Amino acid sequence: MSPRSASVNEELRRRSRERLLQATVELVAERGYESTTLGDIADRAGSARGLVSYYFPGKRQLLQSAVHRLMHLTLEAGLEREPQTTDGHERLARAIDAILGLTHSQPVLMRAHMAGILQAQGFVQCPEQQRLAALLRDTVERYGSQDVDTEYPLLRANLMGAVFAALLPGAPMDATTLRAELFQRYGLDWELGAPPEPTP
Repeated sequence: MSPRSASVNEELRRRSRERLLQATVELVAERGYESTTLGDIADRAGSARGLVSYYFPGKRQLLQSAVHRLMHLTLEAGLEREPQTTDGHERLARAIDAILGLTHSQPVLMRAHMAGILQAQGFVQCPEQQRLAALLRDTVERYGSQDVDTEYPLLRANLMGAVFAALLPGAPMDATTLRAELFQRYGLDWELGAPPEPTP
């Protein structure tokens, strides 16, 4: 039996890493961050426990990478849904709605993510975060920004602020109010993106 090629090995590593990231999302959403162990994650992913440490320096970094991957996939799906568009205002509206929607559908996961960012280790720059950043930068560019290097971090900060406000224990803000604020800030019409259904 001939040895596997480098490309096959790379693909196997990529799939193994993605299974760990997916397992992290599932378990933290189900049990919370504190009740999820690295062993639980490895078991759910069907991986050897040593692989978790091979790919990630710790649970906090693993969670951030997992959430960044989920945010990237959610944002990508929102931007590319039918009807597809190149209109920058529509794409920015979809981006805002995707992140607010994820916050609403995955509050436990997103709260753990935000708490991790505020810890001593801070913000983890990983391949998943870089893919998310590239998609948001592209959105800012298509929106018509003349200074993407300034506008992208501002958009990221505004979105993180909205996520934090939506998840603040004891005093959460509703998604419709946060959406209205972000849409006003960026001059977006309410009908763009995926407006929330009116409350009966």
